[in-house]
Amino acid sequence: MRVLLADIIFLFSLLVVVPFASASEDVYQKPEVFVAESFDGTVPAVQTLTLDDAAKARVAKIMGSHYRLPRVEYWLDDGRSAWILEEIGKFEPITSGFIVGESGKLERVKVLIYRESHGWEVKRKFFTRQFKGAGLKRGKKLSKRIDGIAGATLSVDALKRMSALAIMLHETVSPSP
Repeated sequence: MRVLLADIIFLFSLLVVVPFASASEDVYQKPEVFVAESFDGTVPAVQTLTLDDAAKARVAKIMGSHYRLPRVEYWLDDGRSAWILEEIGKFEPITSGFIVGESGKLERVKVLIYRESHGWEVKRKFFTRQFKGAGLKRGKKLSKRIDGIAGATLSVDALKRMSALAIMLHETVSPSP
């Protein structure tokens, strides 16, 4: 009888508990569609930014020393840039798109692919709209206060860091006159 009960508990955990323990991948928009949509269907040529040591140090200030970004692809047209960036929420990467305007301020933030089991609320427009118009202050923090979401603190923080990074990278490829 003990073996049978142990087998039942094991099967229960495989069928019920394990599927909920792993995160799924929710694709809200493909990155290439985000870029095309952001430039009204006329996608500028993709460019690659290779970061020098000074830029890598700025990235580390924004993202933390764990973030290694030797090069990144971007799209630039008429002073506006598009960036597809990833950052770990709690366990899994969050892929997001960012549009930085000629003024060096965010025009658009969108979660494109979300892989965590919690915190998915960061994809909602009520949250991402807060980033519009944000710039950088003191080189690493957003100039606007971003309200958090209960239960999604790590995802919120990841979006804030990626937003600051997108602005910093924009400044690197489009220095102000």
